[in-house]
Amino acid sequence: MSPVRWLRAVAVLAATALLLASSCSWQLGTPIPEGIPPPAGDPVPKVDTHAKGRPADQLREWAAERAPALGMPVAALEAYAYAARVAEVENPDCRLEWTTLAGIGQVESHHGTYRGAAIEPNGDVEPPIRGVRLDGTNGNLEIVDNDGGQDGDPTYARAMGPMQFIPDTWKLYGVDANNDGVISPDNFDDAALSAAGYLCFRGEDLASPRGWMNALRAYNLSDSYARTVRDWATAYADGRPL
Repeated sequence: MSPVRWLRAVAVLAATALLLASSCSWQLGTPIPEGIPPPAGDPVPKVDTHAKGRPADQLREWAAERAPALGMPVAALEAYAYAARVAEVENPDCRLEWTTLAGIGQVESHHGTYRGAAIEPNGDVEPPIRGVRLDGTNGNLEIVDNDGGQDGDPTYARAMGPMQFIPDTWKLYGVDANNDGVISPDNFDDAALSAAGYLCFRGEDLASPRGWMNALRAYNLSDSYARTVRDWATAYADGRPL
């Protein structure tokens, strides 16, 4: 599926996202932590974002030179970098950097390696990564999976995949980044590009401190989460893990 699908998905969500903006936006007058947005890191080479097959393969050499020092799988860095490049081509006002995506990926799933998971050659993460039940306990949100449950009993949602998407959010933002005809939150390419679309829509301009914070608070409504992503992204921009 073309990256244009990513843009269409973002456009369709305008009305829904505006309803949520008041609860997820960084409020005027609230101090923004230092070091936000984090640095850009090494520039991503220009690639054909509409290439057939898995477009992120074009970044193999670039990623292979950097991933070992960053402590992440090559396939994960390819996915982050490709997603950032698509964002630059399709939505240049967004100014999303791969370091931010990598910071999120580290916090959410250790780049798809949480609890022994691994990234398969096709980008799928096996075994699939699932978060805790979002049943309102232990400080978690209460989110019901509208596709689950029987006889009126609720089935609570779990965040899915290496970028930890809530099922209802994935339905709106999920895209096919590796052209395999499947839109899967458990595929690293799909998850990274979908996260890019979500961040760009919610933050609008991630090169601005307020835009970056708006995007991160939409992803996870926690300022400590945003600071942790900032710290990892800054380390990756410096060429090292935190």
